[in-house]
Amino acid sequence: MTPSQVELVQSSFAKVAPIAETAAGLFYGRLFEIAPEVKPLFKGDISEQGKKLMATLSVVVNGLTKLDAIVPAAQALARRHVAYGVTREHYAPVGAALLWTLEQGLGPDFTPEVKAAWAEAYGLLSGVMIEAAEGAAVPAE
Repeated sequence: MTPSQVELVQSSFAKVAPIAETAAGLFYGRLFEIAPEVKPLFKGDISEQGKKLMATLSVVVNGLTKLDAIVPAAQALARRHVAYGVTREHYAPVGAALLWTLEQGLGPDFTPEVKAAWAEAYGLLSGVMIEAAEGAAVPAE
C-alpha cells in the first residue's frame, strides 16, 4: 500500500469509529444478506462480535504503517477462524460487506480513492489470512 492509501484508510476509519456499533450492525446485516451461509458460523452474541470486529479493524487500520507488526496477529486470527469453519470463499463476501458498510457510514466521503485504498488494504490482509489459514488446514506430515 502507498502512504497515501494508508492515510485514506486511517482518516476514513476515524470518521466511522464514532458510529462503531451502528457500523458493526450494518456490516453483519449486509454480510448475512449476501452470504447467508456464513450466519451459522456466528454462535455468540452478534453485538459482542461486532465490538470485536471494530476493535480488530482499529488495530489493523492503526497498524498499516507497520505491517510487520500486524501480519502475525492477522495470521493467528486466520488460523483461529479455521476452527470456526471459515474458508477461503468466505473472505470475498466479508470484503464486499466491509466496503458496503464503509460506503453507508461515510456517505459522500467514500470517494473512489477511499474505496480503492480500503480494497487494497482488505486484499492485502485477506491474502495474508487466507495463506495462513490454508497453511493451518494442512495436516502435519
